[in-house]
Amino acid sequence: QVQLVESGGGLVQSGGSLRLSCVASGSAFSRYAMGWYRQAPGKQREFVATITSGGHTNYADSVKGRFTISRDNAKNTVYLQMNSLKAEDTAVYYCNGYIFWGQGTQVTVAS
Repeated sequence: QVQLVESGGGLVQSGGSLRLSCVASGSAFSRYAMGWYRQAPGKQREFVATITSGGHTNYADSVKGRFTISRDNAKNTVYLQMNSLKAEDTAVYYCNGYIFWGQGTQVTVAS
């Protein structure tokens, strides 16, 4: 069993930045591809970004050039650096690894 715990969400003005963190329990973290997803009120959960165990990254078009996913295997942690935030980025952000999900962290961008 793997537990994922997100942190770093909050309220930020449009154009601002936040960095989300997701800490994973267990020793197999480095073998998993990890990802961030988000769900806005009344909408389906959507893909934001992923990073493979080897560090290859992939982004949704809506965040490309503004968000950066990274990982520190020594700390069992994956990050999402979010810059130039927009009101439409407001959502609960979830960390994912294999079949495991975190509880989510709220990001609210005030326009």
